[in-house]
Amino acid sequence: MSPPAAPPLDLPALIKEIGRGARGARDLSRAQAAALFGAMLDGEVDELRLGAIVLALRVKGESVDELLGFHDAMQARVQRLQHPKRVVLLPTLNGARKLLNLMPLLALHLAQQGVPVLVHGRKDFGAARGDTFALFAALGHPLCTNLAEAQERLNAQNLAVLPTALLCPGLDRLMALRPRLGLRNSAHTMAKLLDPSRGHSVRVAAVTHGDFLDALATVLPQLDGPSLLLKGCEGEAYPHPRRPASLQAFAGGKPLDLALAEAEEASLWESSGNTEADAEALRGFSLAGQQSWPTRMQEMAAVLEQLVSTAIP
Repeated sequence: MSPPAAPPLDLPALIKEIGRGARGARDLSRAQAAALFGAMLDGEVDELRLGAIVLALRVKGESVDELLGFHDAMQARVQRLQHPKRVVLLPTLNGARKLLNLMPLLALHLAQQGVPVLVHGRKDFGAARGDTFALFAALGHPLCTNLAEAQERLNAQNLAVLPTALLCPGLDRLMALRPRLGLRNSAHTMAKLLDPSRGHSVRVAAVTHGDFLDALATVLPQLDGPSLLLKGCEGEAYPHPRRPASLQAFAGGKPLDLALAEAEEASLWESSGNTEADAEALRGFSLAGQQSWPTRMQEMAAVLEQLVSTAIP
């Protein structure tokens, strides 16, 4: 006998709880958050209420329990990709604006060292920001068109690049609200926590605002598998070459002690504004070796290689 169906969500009541502004709003429980986000992922919330929910959460800010509940709902709907080793997950959701996007350099380096890397994301911003997917394509790693292709490339090349829509269509639909509403929403945060390898990965979560650093520093140790949290450069998953270190690593539910250098006057590699020229510059830096990289990038690569080596239960 199948279990009884869950009662329908009382969306107006939930919106009333979270929609009273930054001071008057109340946080949802983890279970409430999971039920709500699950309905949003499944397309069961009409557009009027969906807009109200994402804007209310944007104003209020997500609590730790809400983030964990959203994660529960998302992970129940994520497609799987398997690999014998830990897979480094690199989301790309913004694209670099002025500086050369060094995230592909990091991905290529790890793949060459035998570390499997999965890059996923969505491009829903204008031409003012560089297209990370186009940059990967110019480097010989075009977007995968299906999960079977992604699995094959991950196995054969240690690197697969694919749209988040292939991993979690509902999450991609929520992220697609960004151009219409003008703001990112909780789905963009969840994309940084998505794990198609179910605990056999290393999550890399790059954030822009300090509040998110604090929240994710509490959330990540509670999720399966090791993770790396940092303040990203222009919104992408690599550290700014000249800014103070912001890397925080977690394994076994605990933070790791990292030996990080002081901020330095590193060279700033500016984007040429041309995808092919930027790809050629990245090839040159790859051939020159890690010693030519900014210290911050060397540190991130070393920490990821350390996290990948942690035992898989």
